[in-house]
Amino acid sequence: MIYDKLPVVLLSTMAAEKNSSTNHVIASYILAHRQEMADMGIQQLAEACHVGTGSVSRFVRDIGLSGFNELRTLIAQSDFSLDHAWMNEPAPKRRAKLTSYVAQSLIRMEQSVDQSQLEKLCEDIHSYQNVYVFGMLKAESAAVSLQTDLLMMSKPVLTFAAYSEQIDTIAHAGKEDLIIIFSYTGSYFSSHSFRQNEKRLMLPKIWMVCSKDHKAPWFVDEVLSFDSDGRREAHPFLLEMAASLITQQYACQFQK
Repeated sequence: MIYDKLPVVLLSTMAAEKNSSTNHVIASYILAHRQEMADMGIQQLAEACHVGTGSVSRFVRDIGLSGFNELRTLIAQSDFSLDHAWMNEPAPKRRAKLTSYVAQSLIRMEQSVDQSQLEKLCEDIHSYQNVYVFGMLKAESAAVSLQTDLLMMSKPVLTFAAYSEQIDTIAHAGKEDLIIIFSYTGSYFSSHSFRQNEKRLMLPKIWMVCSKDHKAPWFVDEVLSFDSDGRREAHPFLLEMAASLITQQYACQFQK
């Protein structure tokens, strides 16, 4: 994963919840005090967040963890730092390198997409009545872009910013549902343990849009993949480009 599991689920919680919500308060406290968390028990965390221990336990379950001990383990193991490329370069040179790198990555991506898979995905989008498009953090922006464009072409699809809502929808989806996952590294499902629910994921049809270097989980039915070197700087742009290619193809197939 470009980002470790815990930062992803905490940031997703903060992005989806109201600032005053209990889950937002707990997630923001952990991110701001992660070094102190090594010596904290559930009671201490609850007191620091001015909530009850039951609220902390519910928060842990809501973000897909088995218990408070797993939370503490992930805090100890997670890397919250970001390695910024060209950070020691002068600003004009740094900006030029970033722009050039993103542009080359987009060209490489566009040239590597399988046209037949693109057409197949659009056919599924058109034929399924219930279509859901999901992604985490920056990947969710690609999901929103695709949702917006498809709505302009009178094809309603649903997306949710909250990862917990996405997971709940996927876990309860049926044969009549199509689910499209934007995931640069293909690790979308790694942020949540489905455990007993994995077999249920065979019911809906699941597409994953990701780079070719990563293998999708066994229950994913189809993949729209593209070439990428896996670096963080270009990944939101590549997923947005993927959404645009899907929109363009859908219009060509069904808006004539």
